[in-house]
Amino acid sequence: RRELADSKYNKRRGECEVALSQLQQELPIDALGQLSIREFEDNKHLITDEVVRKRAKHAIYENIRTLKALEELKAGNLEAFGQLMNQSHASLREDYEVTGIELDSLVEAAWKQPGVFGARMTGAGFGGCAIAIVANEEVGNFIANVGEVYFEKIGYKADFYVAGIGGGAKEIEMEAVAE
Repeated sequence: RRELADSKYNKRRGECEVALSQLQQELPIDALGQLSIREFEDNKHLITDEVVRKRAKHAIYENIRTLKALEELKAGNLEAFGQLMNQSHASLREDYEVTGIELDSLVEAAWKQPGVFGARMTGAGFGGCAIAIVANEEVGNFIANVGEVYFEKIGYKADFYVAGIGGGAKEIEMEAVAE
């Protein structure tokens, strides 16, 4: 299963490379991530295949969402961060087409739960995991409710792993150990 996912992932990457090549015929760019949304929308006609255009749209919009997500996290705005997560999943489903019924079922059930700031798939797609940011006081209900919806729709139980957040990465000083 992982080999199949890897090959599909490589196909998506190749489609983005085709989009980049076609855009480079008119635009002085080295990467899709250099484009703003407006620049992409003004030039997307240069991408001749509709599927390839969707892949490029995801890559460009996702890059911008990621930069916005960093700003929202720095500002402590979990609501806005969560909305960006939701938009990301929708784009992964509609434009990049890497989700699937299991991931979509988990994420869409999560979106409907109280205390959920946002949810999306993680990893390369084609199965795997999803992540949700859930208020501490709602975690138990979230697991029960999403688990029930998932089981009813898919026919087997979902696994949940609860993780908390810390203070973030920090530089620490260590004393050298004499040998």
